[in-house]
Amino acid sequence: MSSATPLADPAERELRRVRLRVLDVYTAVTVLMLLGIAVLIVYVIRLGPLTGPGVEESFGLAAGLMFLMAAVIVHLVDRTYRVWPLGRRFHPTAPGPVTEASQARFLRIVILVCVAAALAYILGGLIAG
Repeated sequence: MSSATPLADPAERELRRVRLRVLDVYTAVTVLMLLGIAVLIVYVIRLGPLTGPGVEESFGLAAGLMFLMAAVIVHLVDRTYRVWPLGRRFHPTAPGPVTEASQARFLRIVILVCVAAALAYILGGLIAG
């Protein structure tokens, strides 16, 4: 008996066709995004030193596009595993309650990040100046 048995129900065949089409779309988008990131990496490498006119902006736009494409890939992978087109579904656990301790920890982290950013800005100004 063959392992590929024909599906008797037309609804099952249609569902399988739709699932495979969704999977093909996810694969195509991911491959195109990876190709775009590769092209941008080659472009950034070919820019040379970042001291020419317009080169810094061009580098920034290329880096921004690479991060945007990476975010799209992460979103697709996340969406694929949260609502798998082949029928597999799972849900993340519900977040815990907001407490005073969690709010205080959040404020400490925000203050620490702001202080680190201020120190980096001051040190960058001293080193560059």
